[in-house]
Amino acid sequence: MVQVIQADKVTLYDLKKKFQFQLATDEQFFPEWREDLPQLTDTEKQRLDQVKASYLNLSMRPMLEDMVKMVVLSPLLDQAAFYLPPFYSASEESVQIVSQDEGVVIRGKIDVLVLQDELWVVVIESKRAGYSLEVGIPQALAYMLANPQPNKPLFGLVTNGSNFIFLKLIQQDFPLYALSDEFTLRRGNDLYTVLSVLKRLGQLISQD
Repeated sequence: MVQVIQADKVTLYDLKKKFQFQLATDEQFFPEWREDLPQLTDTEKQRLDQVKASYLNLSMRPMLEDMVKMVVLSPLLDQAAFYLPPFYSASEESVQIVSQDEGVVIRGKIDVLVLQDELWVVVIESKRAGYSLEVGIPQALAYMLANPQPNKPLFGLVTNGSNFIFLKLIQQDFPLYALSDEFTLRRGNDLYTVLSVLKRLGQLISQD
């Protein structure tokens, strides 16, 4: 059982009960992760192949806390041009998570990176096997709810280094959200798709 502490034991049930969060059922609510995705160059694909190979090699042993960001997330954000103008970023405080695995306490953390107040990147890190993305989804939505620009569509990415889910939130009469499919670094060309979605979201945010 995974327990989320700080910021503050948020679950999807809490968000629904306290803030009237609703899950969008219309597929057209969140087309940004499927439609008009930019094509990657051969060079970009080669760099992603190297990222994947590095992660798989390092994952054979317990990874250090910041390895997920160094090996996987940072190259993705770099290739999506999120470190260049007009983008800026800010880090939020870490959220500590603790779970019980066969009598052993496993500690990890969730780091939140905010890009231009419109894209929240939630990183789940652990010294053992990666936590389910379900841990980070309500955390990402809670941070997005506090966004200072509630009239704009907001986007999020939750990752544990090997798995990825994109989120979209629109605040109108009530917060309405949707999730993308889950992508995994271990399956085929999923990492290519993750970068393509990031680049697409970057285009949309830049236009705003």
